[in-house]
Amino acid sequence: MLDLKDFVVVTGHYGCGKTNFSINLALDYAAKGRKVTIVDMDLVNPYFRTADYRELLESKGIEVIAPVFGHTNLDIPSLPASMYSIFDSKDMVIVDVGGDDVGSTVLGRFRPKFEGLDYDMLYVVNRFRNLTATPEEAVEVLNEIRAVSGLTPTGLINNSHLMQETDEMVISEGIEFTKKISAITGLPVIANTLRRDLYDSNIKNVYGDTEHFYPIDIYVSVCW
Repeated sequence: MLDLKDFVVVTGHYGCGKTNFSINLALDYAAKGRKVTIVDMDLVNPYFRTADYRELLESKGIEVIAPVFGHTNLDIPSLPASMYSIFDSKDMVIVDVGGDDVGSTVLGRFRPKFEGLDYDMLYVVNRFRNLTATPEEAVEVLNEIRAVSGLTPTGLINNSHLMQETDEMVISEGIEFTKKISAITGLPVIANTLRRDLYDSNIKNVYGDTEHFYPIDIYVSVCW
């Protein structure tokens, strides 16, 4: 379980794994007895949306707030009125934001709401994604997100993987990659995600307490 504030904003590059991370986070907090609200604030990417997993999330008592016109033939999705209520919520709130600066622009609408709000803004990175293959590229995307949202990132989540081809070398590369981003930005590495079966096998024995791993289950899969 990650020790986070009650309001968490999850950002990152397209395809870095924001949605899968957000779902795991919501399910973990709910399993610990927290009342959780997860917000799908992705108005751009039609492929990976938190709202696609509404049945799973709601079966665990998690409230799902999503764009009104998502997954319809209407071209322009809009934010429901309930989106504004999250800033007064006493629940654990997890906001899954669209990728890059384009997806994060919607955060700018709510910037005044964040003033005085104690929040975590997590930047999810994946060493093996286009446009963030170097620490400098990943930092550039982060700075673009920061600029359009007007919000301050508080930590990094290393979600580097190659799906079923992930091995110890891939894991090691992701860890070192994220440490370099941390050195450039001054942001702490909150956790390194790791597919649960890999963590349960031998990785925790290899690294011991030297790295903070966050075991996750895979709910979001590519559709091609």
